Amino acid sequence: MNALTSTNFSFPGQTSVYHGKVRDVYFIGDNLLCMVATDRISAFDVILPEGIPFKGQILNQIAAKFLNETRDIVPNWLLATPDPMVSIGYRCKGYPVEMIVRGYLCGSAWRAYKAGAREICGVRLPEGMRENEKFPTPIITPTTKAEIGTHDEDISREEILARGLVPENEYRQIEQYALALFARGQEIAGKHGLILVDTKYEFGSCNGQVMLMDEVHTPDSSRYFYAEGYAERFEAGEPQRQLSKEFVREWLMGNGFQGKEGQQVPEMTPAVVQSITDRYVELYEGITGDAFMKEETCDLATRIENNINAYLKK
Repeated sequence: MNALTSTNFSFPGQTSVYHGKVRDVYFIGDNLLCMVATDRISAFDVILPEGIPFKGQILNQIAAKFLNETRDIVPNWLLATPDPMVSIGYRCKGYPVEMIVRGYLCGSAWRAYKAGAREICGVRLPEGMRENEKFPTPIITPTTKAEIGTHDEDISREEILARGLVPENEYRQIEQYALALFARGQEIAGKHGLILVDTKYEFGSCNGQVMLMDEVHTPDSSRYFYAEGYAERFEAGEPQRQLSKEFVREWLMGNGFQGKEGQQVPEMTPAVVQSITDRYVELYEGITGDAFMKEETCDLATRIENNINAYLKK
């Protein structure tokens, strides 16, 4: 199996390209962008040295599925998926904040709470909560959208409005969209025996309209618990069974790597890479309820380039 870890395309009308941690984004003319989901994998803000076969296809197809299943809530950027690893859509002017919606107290929010914090991003939290406990209602804890080489930072609604990062009427609209999307995501997850725990959304404007951007409800942007056994594990104070990318971070930490200076990424043997592919397939099938169909990987770059060019010629 081959993995796509880099791209260097030149498409008709291409004006620029951005190489992110996982996705390569090609800007076409003034209005379109072409997003290639590579097989790169990152953790602790570090791109790991080996690609994960089928990871790009998995993330792209999950995102496309949920973008199509939430169009009745909010318009989004997606126009077409001409290749299993490619999405083409409108070029939006993104807001400089990410909307993190949390349904349960876990992850960084739990760590802050355990350390004594009772307010996160301006949101007051009840006393006496426990790890992985469900909030009375989902909360929004925004972050700034980091520039290259910097980290996202927590920010409150009040700070966002005071700094003029998003106009007030548009911010209130994306808050409503984020909560409605989360409710839909929880509903879909519930049908597959899962709990959507938390996730992030990115929004932007296009032709004067607020649009949902980027990926939606993928394992790279979301955390899921298995519904079966959740209550028993919670009552016993045991870790929840997760369906997320967390297993990659756990493997790295178990081998002495947390992205800190001087630390070395552990060796990613073929067996390790295969195990990560297998877990991503499990993620896909668990989240979508569909069987995953592996596409041919012998010459990924040529296949992708041909499929994008064929779409652009239409």
